[in-house]
Amino acid sequence: LFLDDLQWADSASIAAVNQLLLAGGIASQNAKFFFLGCYREGETDNFNPLWKTLCNNDLVSARFTDVKLDCMDEETLTTMVSETLCLLPRLTRSLSSIIYHKTKGNPLFVSQLMISLDKEGLLRPSLSRRRWEWDKEKIQFQKLPDDVAMFFTNSIEALSEDVKASLCVLSCFGSSAETAFIKTLERLLQKTLLNNLDAAVEEGLLDKKDGRYHFSHDRIQEAAYNMMNFLDRCHFHFTYGMALAQLSAREKDDSNLLIAVNQLNLASPEAVQDRSQNVIIAKLNLQAGKKTMEMSDFVAAYSYFDN
Repeated sequence: LFLDDLQWADSASIAAVNQLLLAGGIASQNAKFFFLGCYREGETDNFNPLWKTLCNNDLVSARFTDVKLDCMDEETLTTMVSETLCLLPRLTRSLSSIIYHKTKGNPLFVSQLMISLDKEGLLRPSLSRRRWEWDKEKIQFQKLPDDVAMFFTNSIEALSEDVKASLCVLSCFGSSAETAFIKTLERLLQKTLLNNLDAAVEEGLLDKKDGRYHFSHDRIQEAAYNMMNFLDRCHFHFTYGMALAQLSAREKDDSNLLIAVNQLNLASPEAVQDRSQNVIIAKLNLQAGKKTMEMSDFVAAYSYFDN
């Protein structure tokens, strides 16, 4: 089992992993369980459920290895560029040296930069030479932001206003969303979303697989989300939450209830326009809490009741 972005995992998810580890620890020799998880260093603390699991690893009798991934050194980056372009390292060293000094070896930054160079024609296939070629001087003097987040922000800023707005909508619902749910949002908000998201897929900012739109990386989702100022984010979360809550009540379908309540809780008090809405939100949190109690997700239920 492989799980990414564990720094954002909730207690219920970590509890499920704990049970799997416990079952694997007491299983017979013929039944083994291998778990691989990734998380960002510096974004977990002593109260994070993931950290508690790592600290209590001995309790489940599981072998545990912590592998720290650093940025690539220049030699490793040269090998990567060489294999990507199917050229000898001595031929790609001039390009890889520039990329290394611009990205400091950050793998995500490297891959996105190479995609950007390809789109801008600075890295291109040559039919006459039957190999890749690049414009060393133009790449050398190309201005780049200091970090990956700003790089993605600039990439999104270059898109049309409609595509940017659709990415912001998607970012409010996390790292991914089902196509059917996007269609529901289109109907509720009376906005064109799917065509704009398809345009973002063509730009490499989103992936579309198994009926879902996924941000290609969580940093892209963060960049889209942070393009909205705080008050705008509160307003959007509130608008989406109320629209989904009304849909859930109208169609007597609880499938969107938890999504609606999560949006309302993300909106914060600044988005509430009158006191009567506080009563509505409290009732919705009560419904969501009861529903999660039925699902045995008691931590989530407590958070709804506490709101």
